[in-house]
Amino acid sequence: MTPTYQKTASTAVKSFFFIFFIILSSCTKDGVETIIEKEVNEEKEVSITPNEAELAADFILDERNRLVNYILPKDEYDKYLEDEGDFTLISKKVYEHFNDDFDFIFVLSNEQQVPEGLYAGISYKVQNHVEGIGSGIYDGSSGYGSEGRLKSVIHLPVPGFIVNGPFLHEIAHYWGNQGFIPTTVGGHWGYSNAGGQLGGFDEVIALGNNIYQGKMGGVNGFGTFANGGNSVPYGNLELYLMGLIGINELHDVQYAQNPESQGSGKFTADEIITLTKSQLVSEHGNRIPSVENSQKEFNAITIILSHGKMSESDLAIISTNLENFARKSAPDASWNGAYNFWQATQEKASLSIQLSEHNLK
Repeated sequence: MTPTYQKTASTAVKSFFFIFFIILSSCTKDGVETIIEKEVNEEKEVSITPNEAELAADFILDERNRLVNYILPKDEYDKYLEDEGDFTLISKKVYEHFNDDFDFIFVLSNEQQVPEGLYAGISYKVQNHVEGIGSGIYDGSSGYGSEGRLKSVIHLPVPGFIVNGPFLHEIAHYWGNQGFIPTTVGGHWGYSNAGGQLGGFDEVIALGNNIYQGKMGGVNGFGTFANGGNSVPYGNLELYLMGLIGINELHDVQYAQNPESQGSGKFTADEIITLTKSQLVSEHGNRIPSVENSQKEFNAITIILSHGKMSESDLAIISTNLENFARKSAPDASWNGAYNFWQATQEKASLSIQLSEHNLK
């Protein structure tokens, strides 16, 4: 992969519960919400007819108008399983047929499990126009074929991760952690009380002798990279960075200085440092746009890669999970309590994945 844009990569681990993120580097190594909002088309959605669904011989819309099957030669398909695929080729293919209507492009590979050595999910941040979240202002959307709308391209190699995660996690990487708080776990909350999709605890107990116990949901243990896929909602700090709560609702942040894991959420540290909301604003400035003006409705298009045309039955399973993830109500019982986007944002934001004729060029 030879990106010429700023890249926020996440989930470089072999399990979707631990996901890594760094700027300008692949997630498999250690270590965008444009404020130029377009008007949401409020006209009645018109379904895309079967005759229109085959956008090209290798680019076919499913019958529910929720995802596109992009059929690649086997050698090209495999590149995306070897961390060598160029995602700008996929995005530019999207814009050959669709208008610049999407905040996110979700790319899935048709795999049942994560290929050895590959991440469980990765997020390529395309641009940032949000002030006060720790990231600089930049716009690389043109490199993807977008005229300024696209925020991130996200890749999940296993479609089942729509349900289990790290789907929520990868979306969160558009806003954090890009230097907003100190961390020893690049791009994530690490040993802090941020306790959300990007890791961290929600409670810490001092045991004495510079030993601490971190907890999530009252249970000993937490992830420094993530906290169990879609089984947890976005944390307080994540909601603030996403523009879904104001500074008055932001909690003070605690983080460990020079932490060392002792297992089961226990760790040593020189000290626990507290950053007040006033200190955070003093360092980074106010979030602009504020919660009153921030974007809360997002649009996405989903592309599933394969090296042969997928059956409608296989596409229907993925389509149903996408609908569950994007609906403004609880998912089906088959999700076993996993959060969808609307739930994870405390019902403060929504995501549309439904495609219509209005999206077609």
